[in-house]
Amino acid sequence: MFYYLIISTFALALLVSFIVMRLFSSSINAILARIIHDPIHEAWAKYTKFAGMVVGTSSGIRIYDMEKYITPLTYAENDKRIVIELTQERWVLEIYRTIIETLQGLAWMMLVFFMVALIAYVIVRWSEIKYAAKSK
Repeated sequence: MFYYLIISTFALALLVSFIVMRLFSSSINAILARIIHDPIHEAWAKYTKFAGMVVGTSSGIRIYDMEKYITPLTYAENDKRIVIELTQERWVLEIYRTIIETLQGLAWMMLVFFMVALIAYVIVRWSEIKYAAKSK
């Protein structure tokens, strides 16, 4: 049952990451095309989308949290060792947590990307205005 959970959460995190990267694909392409006036912006866009897939998938799968399903917990009172059982309720909770953690990781990554892109846009725009003023 544990192996199905790992495979399911991996596939779900990958799917959610793919959907989010598809939604932001045109925005990423447009921003990078505006900032980088060179065909290399396409490579940077591909890298950004790949990074989003990696960040989303890795943040959606919490390996350390899933160890509780295979590692026995020891209670100090009676020295009893218990492995937490994977019930239907826990499956729903893990699926929900996977979706939320994937979206949260992607949201942070996209926030950093758009903040850096905004700063780069301001610098590019400032240099364009400065260059236009010199050429007059």
